[in-house]
Amino acid sequence: MNRRNVFLSLLITVVTLCGCGARYAVTGIERSRVLIDKRYDAANDAELQAFIAPYKQRVDSLVAPVVGRAGCNMSAGRPESSLSNLMTDILVWAGQRCGEQPQFAVYNIGGMRAAIGEGDVTRGDIINVAPFDNKVCFITLTGEQVQRLFEQIAKRGGEGVSSSVRLVIDKNRQLKRATIDGKPIDPKAQYRVATNDYVVQGNDGMPAFKEGTQLVTPQTEESNVRYVMMDYFREQMKAGKPVCGKREGRIIIE
Repeated sequence: MNRRNVFLSLLITVVTLCGCGARYAVTGIERSRVLIDKRYDAANDAELQAFIAPYKQRVDSLVAPVVGRAGCNMSAGRPESSLSNLMTDILVWAGQRCGEQPQFAVYNIGGMRAAIGEGDVTRGDIINVAPFDNKVCFITLTGEQVQRLFEQIAKRGGEGVSSSVRLVIDKNRQLKRATIDGKPIDPKAQYRVATNDYVVQGNDGMPAFKEGTQLVTPQTEESNVRYVMMDYFREQMKAGKPVCGKREGRIIIE
């Protein structure tokens, strides 16, 4: 379930509870973070451990298998980061399985929910990075729409863009220059873009995607971003290659 659906479900629940009778009313909302660390291991509840043991075994069997190896530590951030570079390049790579040839890809920084540490990468690690049921998708934008998209990305201080893209933005988050494959954007040309189905709806401050055409969104489970990532890591592991996204000046602030 993506974040929009989670929000809508929560909203419906609140409205329903408020409408059940006059006894209940929302008077405020508070939140806090609870650090879960080894201090909780000191009080071992044998009965609880026995209860969760069969479930733990099942969960471990699903998340523990190694799907590849990371050659470096990777995390997400703006304006550019090792993990966002990797994620967008994986979306371009995914085009081949869908008969697509995207010229570039965009991935929202907010959709990357964990880092990847150097060493073995498990299914659980990938699920932590991409926990939502977002699917890879492809859309066509005109050059004018791409220009607006890059302006929106600049306004956000950067988002994930694939290796063919180079953006230069100023300290006020205004786009100064943009190229694709080393060439200026042709306002009359059409560009095939890979992204995920959350972003393509115009979310995370990128409404230019809503102007696109020829949307292709594969609906198979294998098209979920996390499974595409796993397949990419497996392919690289089979070839004996560790995976390492690197910062390379895709988005520069001047």
